[in-house]
Amino acid sequence: MATADEVIARTAPSKLIDHNLIDKEVESLCDGMVRYEKRPARRRDGSIAEGLFNAWIVFNNPKQYNSYTTDMVKATILAFRRASVDREVNAVVLTAVGDKAFCTGGNTKEYAEYYAGNPQEYRQYMRLFNDMVSAILGCDKPVVCRVNGMRIGGGQEIGMACDFTVAQDLANFGQAGPKHGSAAIGGATDFLPVMIGCEQAMVSGTLCEPFSAHKAARLGIVSGLVPALKVDGRFVANPTVITDRMLDEYGRIVHGDFKTGPGYKEGLAAIKAGEIDLSLLDGKVEELCAKLLETFPECMTKSLEELRKPKLDAWNRNKENSRAWLALNMMNEARAGFRAFNEGTRETGREIDFVKLRQGLARGIPWTEELVESLMPGAKK
Repeated sequence: MATADEVIARTAPSKLIDHNLIDKEVESLCDGMVRYEKRPARRRDGSIAEGLFNAWIVFNNPKQYNSYTTDMVKATILAFRRASVDREVNAVVLTAVGDKAFCTGGNTKEYAEYYAGNPQEYRQYMRLFNDMVSAILGCDKPVVCRVNGMRIGGGQEIGMACDFTVAQDLANFGQAGPKHGSAAIGGATDFLPVMIGCEQAMVSGTLCEPFSAHKAARLGIVSGLVPALKVDGRFVANPTVITDRMLDEYGRIVHGDFKTGPGYKEGLAAIKAGEIDLSLLDGKVEELCAKLLETFPECMTKSLEELRKPKLDAWNRNKENSRAWLALNMMNEARAGFRAFNEGTRETGREIDFVKLRQGLARGIPWTEELVESLMPGAKK
């Protein structure tokens, strides 16, 4: 009886149709700010599976914390399409360069300087954003989010659209929404209640307080967690979080939340003095991709389609209404919020004076350019 290698070797390759939408490399669409790489797939024993690959889609905008511009969104849509139809691809890894940020969402500079005050333009942008999320949810291959750093705002939303999340434990997670003039309706309000429950979704979507990767794992939106900090050549867990169940100074049960007080400052100092090494993260991603490799491909695709349904149902029910609201919101609160973030500094802060805004609106003051200017960080009070 012939071996599988012999059968494959003596079978002439079929002439196959190309189902890609374009024949250009995605890097050319955004000046290399999204990379598309095919890396050899490996079996669980580490050996290379000849002719098979994992597709890595990599955001490359580290100076702006890997936030996505309009061109990057276009490239990401086409990258997922390319990976989805590539017969050689086993799994897709969505990640970014560096160790500071996976993605912090939409590019606030572009938002503030172009889309703010232009709802008709932002509506078109949101069509692209919606298509990006749908491209992830509709990919025929399993999608792994490799969280190399903070996953915030729209970065959290596209991350939750993925099937698996593997994170290094210095990463922070969370939403920006009402703190920066928006609502987390680019996927978070659809996915969070399904994935972590209504109460915790409410906390994340309204208060916008970042939480640790350890808490993200406890809540169920991280399936693989590894340390990234090396101290004296040894990997250690994130020293700024409480990783064991215990009581804080107020008698509350804490598990995986940030420390407060001197312990937190000491943890920050340890991170600053240590070395960031993402080799364990890469190993964990490769391990997961190897497990996915040793499955029936069509059964895998069908399983993905079925298991994605709770997220897809919520997403498809709301995405068009969300698009329309977000566009109109660019005329007032988003216009102020994105400008404040873009124009603010570490010294002045990056948020408007929320109390002054509420006081003005309570008196019936209309949204004017004068009002927006008076709310900016550093404005005279």
